[in-house]
Amino acid sequence: MAKKKADPTPLPAFTKVKRGNYLYLRAFIYDSDGKRIAIYGKNEEELAGKILQARKEIEDMIFRKANPTVSEYCERWLEMQAAHVRPSTLRGYTLTVRKYIIAPLGEMYLSEVTADDIKLAMVPVSKRSEDVYNKVNMLFKSIFYSAEYSNLIKDNPAKNLNAKGGIPKKEKEALTDAQAEQLLDTIKDLPPYVFVMIGLYSGLRREEILALQWDCVHLEGNTPYISVRRAWHSEKNRPVVSTDLKTPAAKRDVPIPENLADCLRKEKEKSISEYVIADRRGQPLSYSQFVRIWNYIKVRSTKERTLYKYVNGQAIKKKFKPEPGQKCVNRENIVYSLDFTVTPHQLRHTYITNLIYAGIDPKTVQYLAGHENSKVTMDIYAKAKYNKPEELSSVVNSALKKPVKSESGAKTGQ
Repeated sequence: MAKKKADPTPLPAFTKVKRGNYLYLRAFIYDSDGKRIAIYGKNEEELAGKILQARKEIEDMIFRKANPTVSEYCERWLEMQAAHVRPSTLRGYTLTVRKYIIAPLGEMYLSEVTADDIKLAMVPVSKRSEDVYNKVNMLFKSIFYSAEYSNLIKDNPAKNLNAKGGIPKKEKEALTDAQAEQLLDTIKDLPPYVFVMIGLYSGLRREEILALQWDCVHLEGNTPYISVRRAWHSEKNRPVVSTDLKTPAAKRDVPIPENLADCLRKEKEKSISEYVIADRRGQPLSYSQFVRIWNYIKVRSTKERTLYKYVNGQAIKKKFKPEPGQKCVNRENIVYSLDFTVTPHQLRHTYITNLIYAGIDPKTVQYLAGHENSKVTMDIYAKAKYNKPEELSSVVNSALKKPVKSESGAKTGQ
């Protein structure tokens, strides 16, 4: 008679316990986190089966913790970021990670991913904008560096990922004086007017303007100014205003010209809100409310647009390019008067460029703009100040001017 093999996983010690009117066998095992859990069975056979199943699940969990898939680790990494970044930033990360990292690589184990896998995943991203490419690039590197630091992988396959790619973004252009005047004339007495005035003449960011309260608008005295102390962002289309600014350098006091001060004085007289820009109930704008306000500008642009006309229930697409001065067919109070496009950030860019053209030194411009990094200011400064031959001519001639001989025959500088 053959000897019966011993059970490699013998039944742990168990006790009999009463639960209600029934008597059960109970044993304890430890899960993947070392926590003791109770297993119950009506008899030894049932208890042994449940313990075996639980141990398999625990082993699987231990393996998955040490060998997560790309999808599992990305979700874990996003959870860890919640303590360090704004909710709006985290939402952006989440959408980008799920679309460009989890979608192509999510089912692979993290340790299986090679540099070639990541390069292939970046191919469709390279057809997107430069900003999107750089964001995905950064997220790939951050996620895999984190995995390497946690000893989940031996080497980071994203470390040599090319930092350049995507469709180059169009250079930001400041509005000319004529364009700024045309914009203000077009939207005079319309909802976006005050927002545009603040952007053009104080250089505040969109989130700084939408969070601006009257207690930070100082209109008395010889030097009216705005104190930047709050920032706005949107969570599920709900406005959130806090003192959490983009950078420490964003906290600043910005002197404002008299035309903006006059505009704000008139607005303050009729305001029912503590916010400079508010909805009809006096509350800060939601994201969709701001979009609707900015649409007053977009609908007056001569930019080509796509129209849909329904014939017998079928949508027929048609391109339409308005002529300057032409009236909207459906709304005669709208005149297509802006032969250029404008974005909220372009107002700020125009402000900074005008400071540079006025001869203000870069460090002062950096403070007024609330730039933390002087490189950002200097890049704009260089492009704005030295982008024309007539501007460069005096600089070059001055730098290459021949030294003049002194009476003693020694050469002197300029």
